Amino acid sequence: MSEAGFALDPRLAADTRPVASLPLCDVLLMNDARYPWLILVPRRAGLVEIADLRDDEQAALWQEVNRAAAALRAVAPCDKLNLGALGNIVRQLHVHVVARVEGDPAWPGPVWGNGQAVARGDNEARVLTAALQRQLANPERT
Repeated sequence: MSEAGFALDPRLAADTRPVASLPLCDVLLMNDARYPWLILVPRRAGLVEIADLRDDEQAALWQEVNRAAAALRAVAPCDKLNLGALGNIVRQLHVHVVARVEGDPAWPGPVWGNGQAVARGDNEARVLTAALQRQLANPERT
């Protein structure tokens, strides 16, 4: 599979801002100030399930998820990282990496379907995005 024909799902595009492009995935910041929340989207057209990736791409996906998780923990210390590839609303393959702290608005339940998103301010989003970009640019730091 290649990047030919890949397009980001419109809902993901509307709910996120770009952070970085890794070899396989685009890393996006979810626009919800309640949680430090990244979404990784493999740049491959037509993917719905992780199993739709070739074996080498599956390995690359998990390496990139681990890298993004380490970057997120470095800039947003947390008690627990939640990872998920649900796809019940947005079918395009994407993996959520959410930094959770005890007492956050959804704790201890899942963030999905819990309350209304709170838009992240532009300055907050810029600062968080820049910090994540620095972490992701230096894999040895993460």
